[in-house]
Amino acid sequence: MAGRLIIPALLAALFLPSGGAAIETPNRALGERLFSSTALSTNGRSCAGCHANGKGLQEIAAYDDPMLREMINFCIRDALKGEMLPADSQELESLLLYLRTLDRSTPTNR
Repeated sequence: MAGRLIIPALLAALFLPSGGAAIETPNRALGERLFSSTALSTNGRSCAGCHANGKGLQEIAAYDDPMLREMINFCIRDALKGEMLPADSQELESLLLYLRTLDRSTPTNR
């Protein structure tokens, strides 16, 4: 139970501006920080631990945004042992934006 309370607190501490107000729109920089951080995991791992420099993400160009959101949450749940992100969360959208930058062949109008 205590672990479930710590994760949101860690996310807030890592990603809220110093004034305490939430970032209002998803953005690539937040996605990159989340990708490299262990804040989404309960096992001390990060997305970058498995996918450094986009390793293993070559196939994401074929995924539309809804499928990529599912894949992100699958990795958070299974590989990171974390809690899946809500479909409309700024964190999930920010991760999606960042992942799209890792594949230069991906159209920007998805």
